[in-house]
Amino acid sequence: MNRFQSKNPNNYEQMRKIFLTLLMAGTAMAGMAKDCVVTSPNGKVVVTLNDDGGKLSYNVRYQDVQILEDSPLGIVTDRLDFTKGVSIENCTDPLAVEKSYELRTIKQHNVSVDYRQILLTIAGEGGKMEMEWMVSDRDVAYRYKLLPIRRHDQTLVAVVKSEASGFVLPKGTTTFLCPQSLPMTGFARTAPSYETNYTLDDAMGKNGWGQGYSFPCLFKVNSSDNWIIISETGVDGNYCASRLLNDHDGSYKIGFPQEGECNGIGSVTPAISLPGYTPWRTMTVGTLKNIVETTVANDLVEQKYEASKEYTYGKGSWSWIIGMDPSCNYDEQCRYIDFSAQMGYRSVLVDALWDTQIGYKKMEQLAAYGRQKGVGLFLWYNSNGKWNDAPQTPKGIMDNSRLRRKEMKWMQENGILGIKVDFFGGDKQMMMQLYEDILSDANDFGLQVIFHGCTLPRGWERMYPNYVASEAVLASENLHFSQGMCDAEARNACTHTFIRNTVGSMDFGGSTLNKYYGADNQHGNQRRTSDVFALATAVLFQSSVQHFAMAPNNLTDAPSWAIDFMKQVPTTWDDIRYIDGYPGRYAIIARRQGNQWFVAGINADEQPLKKTISLPMIAAGSQLKVYSDDAKLQGSVKTMKQSKKQQLTVTIPCNGGVVVVAN
Repeated sequence: MNRFQSKNPNNYEQMRKIFLTLLMAGTAMAGMAKDCVVTSPNGKVVVTLNDDGGKLSYNVRYQDVQILEDSPLGIVTDRLDFTKGVSIENCTDPLAVEKSYELRTIKQHNVSVDYRQILLTIAGEGGKMEMEWMVSDRDVAYRYKLLPIRRHDQTLVAVVKSEASGFVLPKGTTTFLCPQSLPMTGFARTAPSYETNYTLDDAMGKNGWGQGYSFPCLFKVNSSDNWIIISETGVDGNYCASRLLNDHDGSYKIGFPQEGECNGIGSVTPAISLPGYTPWRTMTVGTLKNIVETTVANDLVEQKYEASKEYTYGKGSWSWIIGMDPSCNYDEQCRYIDFSAQMGYRSVLVDALWDTQIGYKKMEQLAAYGRQKGVGLFLWYNSNGKWNDAPQTPKGIMDNSRLRRKEMKWMQENGILGIKVDFFGGDKQMMMQLYEDILSDANDFGLQVIFHGCTLPRGWERMYPNYVASEAVLASENLHFSQGMCDAEARNACTHTFIRNTVGSMDFGGSTLNKYYGADNQHGNQRRTSDVFALATAVLFQSSVQHFAMAPNNLTDAPSWAIDFMKQVPTTWDDIRYIDGYPGRYAIIARRQGNQWFVAGINADEQPLKKTISLPMIAAGSQLKVYSDDAKLQGSVKTMKQSKKQQLTVTIPCNGGVVVVAN
């Protein structure tokens, strides 16, 4: 007798109907899963989506290696819950989309990337939403589109309570993460500002200092040579910025800002107009080459307003990193203007307290003196209104539209190039709106903008044409404050190259040729790295405007070959190539401007690094200028020709560097 048969024919018919229903449901689900697969143009990246059990999930494979296991999706608003009881109502066929654009301020000037796009319609109890997925040969990104709700009336706004958006890493994955700080901690209660040391090669299952991790977040998958870096892009005043929280073991999820950020002012949950999009959740997968070379942060966003003028870029100097607050006086700033002029630099950054230690009238004279020398000024401002206790002035201006625009008009009248705005209050939506307002107003007056004590840039180079860079890292000031940071400089530099600086411009303010972080170059914290290391980081760290930690005394106390290099090194690049490296241990990459390639390498391992590197982009027989260190970190420069095999053997001691310049 068949196991579904019964003496009661009604029972048998009921069981048969249940079996057929389950069979049809299983067939439909299998068909749905097959339909909701998107494969990258070269077939290496495969994303699979399903709605098993009424819950949305996805997984990611790269060259048949599982990068993400089934990971949750969904979003909860004040009116609808798309984390349960949902189904994929429709999934479009993959559409080929080419992203081509020019952007002078990122790692690659002319970008052309092919994506495959699918659009999903998600049905839930009481309403629908859409999802957009973009998949390239190295990147995966998605965002939600929330739709108006039509019931008895029409709902055209929504408060997003939470996202289920998650990332489940395979067992054995190791982490390279930056712990998020508690709000209202640190200097003058200014945290979080993405300024903590990364933990490297750590186990999963931790949650930082209890508050998760700041983006971007890097993972090494199992024991394979596959990686994934997780971040977000397209964040503006229409949403909050997010962090990554550990749910359990290898499961991570999107987290909104902490309640205490911005001194408790403002909501942690974003409100959006309907229809409206969330930011993109981005993942770059595969080799470290993919991680270093990705442009996904700018691929998926659009420019928000036209540039009010043609902005220029270049090198500059600043006194504060060596001389601190006392250096912000008229005479010293004149000396730095003279220094920038001698170096052929474009600008001087005048840091905090200029309003009281120089004054507005003398600042007008300083700007005029700079113009005579062909050197412009960037001026420092405190962002603060009421979100922390940072006392440095000028303050109480950048948070007020009326005062901000009046101040910017004064800057425009005096030929100021740009501003550096510091000490922001967190990642809530209200603070994202302040960033956007400052940028937009500054553009009206032809000013470029650098942010410090701030959040991570998320596609801002393309979104805002006058945006330059953000700190969002333990930057060079910490080398002045802490000998321990000097001791760890090489390790951190080998980290930022693979994590922080891969997703956005980084205003680090380094590359000093001083031996000590003191005005007399004889006292203060001692630099452990070599002069060649300093040259290398000028190439490794990407920002279209670089205010180097150089000082006027370097003209006489630093090697002439180092000074000559720092005069010539570009700050804008046409292309990038990953050569070799491992986060926190060593890094070798190449950047190109025009026909000239710059290959830069640094080493943080205790043992000297000896590598034969392939440089196929440099033609055999090309003239090379090679800057290198000996075992005692004594640098020198020599010329040679590129070999027929287009290879070069380099040896980099601990805390040392190598730079190869080829025409």
